[in-house]
Amino acid sequence: MDEVKFEQDLVRALLRDQHPDLADLELRDVSGGWDNQQWRLGHDLAVRMPRTERAPALLHIEQTWLPMLAERLPLPTPTPVRIGKPSSRFEHTWTIARWVEGEPADHAPITRIEAAEILAGFLRALHHQAPADAPTNPSRGIPLAGLRVDDWFDVIADHADADPAREVWEEAVAAPAWPSAPVWLHGDLHPANVIVRDGMLAGVIDFGDMCAGDPAVDLAAVWVLLPAGAVARFLDAYPLADEAMIRRARGLAAVKSLILILIGWAGDRGAPGGKPTWGPAGRAALDRALAPI
Repeated sequence: MDEVKFEQDLVRALLRDQHPDLADLELRDVSGGWDNQQWRLGHDLAVRMPRTERAPALLHIEQTWLPMLAERLPLPTPTPVRIGKPSSRFEHTWTIARWVEGEPADHAPITRIEAAEILAGFLRALHHQAPADAPTNPSRGIPLAGLRVDDWFDVIADHADADPAREVWEEAVAAPAWPSAPVWLHGDLHPANVIVRDGMLAGVIDFGDMCAGDPAVDLAAVWVLLPAGAVARFLDAYPLADEAMIRRARGLAAVKSLILILIGWAGDRGAPGGKPTWGPAGRAALDRALAPI
Protein backbone atom coordinates (compact mmCIF):
# COMPACT_ATOMS: atom_id res chain seq x y z
CA MET A 1 0.00 0.00 0.00
CA ASP A 2 1.30 3.45 -0.90
CA GLU A 3 1.28 6.16 1.77
CA VAL A 4 -2.28 7.48 1.93
CA LYS A 5 -4.37 9.72 4.16
CA PHE A 6 -7.59 8.41 5.67
CA GLU A 7 -10.51 10.58 6.70
CA GLN A 8 -12.26 10.67 10.06
CA ASP A 9 -15.46 9.34 8.52
CA LEU A 10 -13.70 6.02 7.80
CA VAL A 11 -12.38 5.78 11.35
CA ARG A 12 -15.80 6.56 12.80
CA ALA A 13 -17.43 3.90 10.60
CA LEU A 14 -14.87 1.29 11.62
CA LEU A 15 -15.47 2.09 15.27
CA ARG A 16 -19.23 1.77 14.86
CA ASP A 17 -18.81 -1.58 13.08
CA GLN A 18 -16.32 -3.19 15.44
CA HIS A 19 -16.14 -1.20 18.70
CA PRO A 20 -19.51 0.54 19.05
CA ASP A 21 -18.96 1.31 22.74
CA LEU A 22 -16.17 3.69 21.68
CA ALA A 23 -17.75 5.08 18.52
CA ASP A 24 -19.20 8.24 20.05
CA LEU A 25 -16.01 9.41 21.76
CA GLU A 26 -14.43 12.60 20.45
CA LEU A 27 -12.08 11.91 17.52
CA ARG A 28 -9.25 14.34 16.75
CA ASP A 29 -6.57 14.29 14.06
CA VAL A 30 -2.97 13.99 15.27
CA SER A 31 -0.21 15.44 13.14
CA GLY A 32 2.98 13.50 12.48
CA GLY A 33 3.37 9.79 12.07
CA TRP A 34 5.01 8.05 9.17
CA ASP A 35 3.88 4.47 8.74
CA ASN A 36 0.65 4.88 10.69
CA GLN A 37 -1.93 7.64 10.69
CA GLN A 38 -3.25 8.46 14.16
CA TRP A 39 -6.23 10.03 15.85
CA ARG A 40 -6.85 10.74 19.51
CA LEU A 41 -9.98 8.96 20.69
CA GLY A 42 -11.58 10.47 23.76
CA HIS A 43 -9.08 11.37 26.48
CA ASP A 44 -7.19 8.13 27.00
CA LEU A 45 -7.08 6.30 23.65
CA ALA A 46 -5.67 6.58 20.13
CA VAL A 47 -6.57 4.94 16.83
CA ARG A 48 -3.63 3.86 14.65
CA MET A 49 -4.13 2.79 11.03
CA PRO A 50 -1.34 1.59 8.73
CA ARG A 51 -0.79 3.68 5.61
CA THR A 52 2.50 2.48 4.06
CA GLU A 53 3.55 -0.82 2.52
CA ARG A 54 5.56 -1.90 5.54
CA ALA A 55 3.17 -0.56 8.19
CA PRO A 56 0.87 -3.60 8.64
CA ALA A 57 3.82 -5.83 9.58
CA LEU A 58 5.14 -3.21 12.03
CA LEU A 59 1.72 -2.78 13.60
CA HIS A 60 1.43 -6.56 13.97
CA ILE A 61 4.69 -6.63 15.95
CA GLU A 62 3.36 -3.92 18.24
CA GLN A 63 0.02 -5.71 18.67
CA THR A 64 1.69 -9.05 19.40
CA TRP A 65 4.50 -8.13 21.77
CA LEU A 66 3.94 -4.73 23.38
CA PRO A 67 1.04 -5.80 25.66
CA MET A 68 3.33 -8.39 27.24
CA LEU A 69 6.36 -6.11 27.61
CA ALA A 70 4.47 -2.99 28.70
CA GLU A 71 3.65 -4.55 32.07
CA ARG A 72 7.26 -4.20 33.19
CA LEU A 73 8.13 -0.88 31.53
CA PRO A 74 8.27 2.16 33.85
CA LEU A 75 7.10 4.70 31.24
CA PRO A 76 3.73 5.02 29.48
CA THR A 77 3.53 3.28 26.10
CA PRO A 78 0.82 3.10 23.40
CA THR A 79 -0.21 -0.38 24.50
CA PRO A 80 -2.90 -1.88 22.23
CA VAL A 81 -6.20 -2.39 24.06
CA ARG A 82 -8.38 -3.34 21.06
CA ILE A 83 -7.53 -4.78 17.65
CA GLY A 84 -9.43 -3.70 14.55
CA LYS A 85 -10.02 -6.54 12.11
CA PRO A 86 -9.70 -6.37 8.31
CA SER A 87 -13.07 -5.72 6.69
CA SER A 88 -14.72 -4.51 3.52
CA ARG A 89 -14.12 -0.95 4.73
CA PHE A 90 -10.39 -1.40 5.45
CA GLU A 91 -8.30 -4.40 4.40
CA HIS A 92 -5.67 -4.34 7.18
CA THR A 93 -5.70 -4.73 10.93
CA TRP A 94 -5.61 -1.54 12.95
CA THR A 95 -5.23 -0.67 16.61
CA ILE A 96 -6.89 1.17 19.45
CA ALA A 97 -4.09 1.94 21.91
CA ARG A 98 -3.40 3.89 25.06
CA TRP A 99 -2.78 7.59 24.46
CA VAL A 100 0.56 8.86 25.80
CA GLU A 101 0.18 12.44 26.99
CA GLY A 102 2.82 15.03 26.04
CA GLU A 103 4.74 16.29 23.01
CA PRO A 104 7.22 14.37 20.84
CA ALA A 105 10.83 15.35 21.45
CA ASP A 106 11.34 16.72 17.95
CA HIS A 107 8.87 19.46 18.94
CA ALA A 108 9.69 19.70 22.67
CA PRO A 109 13.23 18.43 23.36
CA ILE A 110 14.25 16.80 26.62
CA THR A 111 15.96 19.54 28.64
CA ARG A 112 16.19 18.08 32.16
CA ILE A 113 19.37 16.15 32.84
CA GLU A 114 17.51 13.91 35.31
CA ALA A 115 16.00 12.25 32.25
CA ALA A 116 19.24 10.23 32.13
CA GLU A 117 18.08 8.11 35.06
CA ILE A 118 14.57 7.81 33.59
CA LEU A 119 15.91 6.52 30.27
CA ALA A 120 18.31 4.17 32.05
CA GLY A 121 15.47 2.72 34.11
CA PHE A 122 13.35 2.20 31.02
CA LEU A 123 16.15 0.41 29.17
CA ARG A 124 17.08 -1.73 32.19
CA ALA A 125 13.47 -2.90 32.31
CA LEU A 126 13.32 -3.54 28.56
CA HIS A 127 16.72 -5.15 27.94
CA HIS A 128 15.96 -8.68 29.08
CA GLN A 129 16.78 -11.76 27.03
CA ALA A 130 14.26 -12.10 24.22
CA PRO A 131 12.54 -15.41 23.45
CA ALA A 132 13.59 -17.48 20.47
CA ASP A 133 10.52 -16.41 18.48
CA ALA A 134 11.05 -12.68 19.05
CA PRO A 135 11.15 -10.63 15.84
CA THR A 136 14.48 -9.74 14.30
CA ASN A 137 15.36 -6.78 12.13
CA PRO A 138 17.81 -6.74 9.21
CA SER A 139 19.18 -3.29 10.13
CA ARG A 140 18.71 -2.93 13.91
CA GLY A 141 20.55 -4.68 16.69
CA ILE A 142 22.89 -6.48 14.28
CA PRO A 143 26.71 -6.39 14.07
CA LEU A 144 27.66 -2.93 12.84
CA ALA A 145 29.90 -4.25 10.09
CA GLY A 146 26.71 -5.38 8.34
CA LEU A 147 25.37 -1.83 8.04
CA ARG A 148 25.97 0.28 4.93
CA VAL A 149 26.08 3.90 6.01
CA ASP A 150 28.55 5.63 3.67
CA ASP A 151 25.86 7.55 1.77
CA TRP A 152 24.56 9.13 4.97
CA PHE A 153 27.87 10.89 5.57
CA ASP A 154 27.31 12.85 2.36
CA VAL A 155 24.92 15.18 4.21
CA ILE A 156 27.89 16.62 6.17
CA ALA A 157 30.58 16.03 3.53
CA ASP A 158 31.63 19.70 3.49
CA HIS A 159 31.27 20.21 7.24
CA ALA A 160 34.06 20.27 9.81
CA ASP A 161 32.32 17.42 11.65
CA ALA A 162 32.60 15.02 8.71
CA ASP A 163 35.94 13.44 9.67
CA PRO A 164 35.21 13.25 13.44
CA ALA A 165 31.83 11.63 12.72
CA ARG A 166 33.37 9.02 10.46
CA GLU A 167 36.07 8.34 13.06
CA VAL A 168 33.45 7.72 15.76
CA TRP A 169 31.65 5.34 13.40
CA GLU A 170 34.83 3.45 12.51
CA GLU A 171 35.64 3.04 16.21
CA ALA A 172 32.16 1.62 16.72
CA VAL A 173 32.55 -0.90 13.89
CA ALA A 174 35.93 -1.99 15.29
CA ALA A 175 34.52 -2.55 18.79
CA PRO A 176 33.80 -6.13 19.88
CA ALA A 177 30.30 -7.29 18.96
CA TRP A 178 27.58 -7.99 21.55
CA PRO A 179 28.66 -11.33 23.05
CA SER A 180 25.47 -12.41 24.81
CA ALA A 181 22.00 -13.61 23.88
CA PRO A 182 19.82 -11.07 22.04
CA VAL A 183 17.77 -8.82 24.28
CA TRP A 184 14.52 -6.97 23.66
CA LEU A 185 15.03 -3.63 21.88
CA HIS A 186 12.76 -0.75 21.10
CA GLY A 187 14.88 -0.41 17.97
CA ASP A 188 13.93 3.13 16.94
CA LEU A 189 14.51 5.60 19.76
CA HIS A 190 14.65 8.98 18.04
CA PRO A 191 13.05 12.34 18.89
CA ALA A 192 9.69 11.63 17.21
CA ASN A 193 9.30 8.37 19.15
CA VAL A 194 9.60 9.65 22.71
CA ILE A 195 7.19 11.88 24.58
CA VAL A 196 8.20 14.87 26.71
CA ARG A 197 6.40 16.84 29.42
CA ASP A 198 7.99 19.85 31.12
CA GLY A 199 11.38 18.98 29.65
CA MET A 200 11.32 15.42 31.04
CA LEU A 201 11.11 12.09 29.26
CA ALA A 202 7.51 11.02 29.90
CA GLY A 203 6.72 8.20 27.47
CA VAL A 204 7.95 6.01 24.64
CA ILE A 205 5.89 5.35 21.51
CA ASP A 206 6.03 3.53 18.16
CA PHE A 207 7.23 0.02 18.96
CA GLY A 208 6.82 -1.28 15.40
CA ASP A 209 10.58 -1.86 15.04
CA MET A 210 10.76 -3.77 18.33
CA CYS A 211 13.14 -6.68 17.90
CA ALA A 212 15.86 -8.77 19.54
CA GLY A 213 19.53 -7.91 19.29
CA ASP A 214 22.41 -5.77 20.58
CA PRO A 215 21.28 -3.23 23.21
CA ALA A 216 23.73 -0.65 21.81
CA VAL A 217 21.08 0.28 19.26
CA ASP A 218 18.90 1.64 22.08
CA LEU A 219 21.80 3.15 24.03
CA ALA A 220 22.42 5.44 21.06
CA ALA A 221 19.44 7.37 22.44
CA VAL A 222 21.68 8.72 25.21
CA TRP A 223 23.29 11.04 22.64
CA VAL A 224 20.30 11.37 20.30
CA LEU A 225 17.75 12.34 22.96
CA LEU A 226 19.34 13.53 26.20
CA PRO A 227 20.77 17.01 26.84
CA ALA A 228 24.50 17.65 26.95
CA GLY A 229 26.18 16.36 30.08
CA ALA A 230 23.81 13.43 30.57
CA VAL A 231 26.05 10.57 29.39
CA ALA A 232 27.88 10.01 32.67
CA ARG A 233 24.64 10.10 34.65
CA PHE A 234 23.08 7.57 32.32
CA LEU A 235 26.04 5.20 32.55
CA ASP A 236 25.97 5.39 36.36
CA ALA A 237 22.33 4.24 36.21
CA TYR A 238 22.81 1.62 33.47
CA PRO A 239 25.65 -0.61 34.70
CA LEU A 240 25.31 -3.15 31.85
CA ALA A 241 27.26 -0.93 29.44
CA ASP A 242 30.92 -1.85 28.98
CA GLU A 243 33.44 0.08 26.89
CA ALA A 244 32.63 -1.85 23.72
CA MET A 245 28.89 -1.22 24.06
CA ILE A 246 29.51 2.48 24.63
CA ARG A 247 31.63 2.68 21.47
CA ARG A 248 28.99 0.88 19.42
CA ALA A 249 26.21 3.04 20.83
CA ARG A 250 28.08 6.30 20.24
CA GLY A 251 28.82 5.34 16.63
CA LEU A 252 25.17 4.47 16.07
CA ALA A 253 24.20 7.81 17.60
CA ALA A 254 26.41 9.64 15.10
CA VAL A 255 24.82 7.78 12.20
CA LYS A 256 21.28 8.31 13.54
CA SER A 257 22.07 12.01 13.78
CA LEU A 258 22.97 12.06 10.08
CA ILE A 259 19.66 10.40 9.21
CA LEU A 260 17.78 13.03 11.22
CA ILE A 261 19.71 15.81 9.46
CA LEU A 262 18.98 14.27 6.07
CA ILE A 263 15.25 13.95 6.76
CA GLY A 264 15.21 17.51 8.11
CA TRP A 265 17.00 18.71 4.97
CA ALA A 266 14.31 17.03 2.86
CA GLY A 267 11.60 18.66 4.96
CA ASP A 268 13.13 22.10 4.51
CA ARG A 269 12.81 21.60 0.76
CA GLY A 270 9.29 20.18 0.85
CA ALA A 271 10.39 16.76 -0.34
CA PRO A 272 8.13 13.74 0.33
CA GLY A 273 8.86 12.14 3.69
CA GLY A 274 10.81 15.15 4.94
CA LYS A 275 10.31 16.54 8.44
CA PRO A 276 11.73 20.02 9.08
CA THR A 277 11.82 19.58 12.86
CA TRP A 278 14.23 16.65 12.53
CA GLY A 279 17.10 18.76 11.21
CA PRO A 280 17.76 20.80 14.39
CA ALA A 281 17.31 17.65 16.49
CA GLY A 282 19.86 15.84 14.32
CA ARG A 283 22.44 18.62 14.45
CA ALA A 284 22.19 18.86 18.24
CA ALA A 285 22.49 15.05 18.52
CA LEU A 286 25.59 15.02 16.33
CA ASP A 287 27.25 17.66 18.50
CA ARG A 288 26.61 15.52 21.57
CA ALA A 289 27.85 12.33 19.87
CA LEU A 290 31.11 13.98 18.91
CA ALA A 291 31.74 15.59 22.31
CA PRO A 292 34.15 13.84 24.70
CA ILE A 293 32.43 11.47 27.11
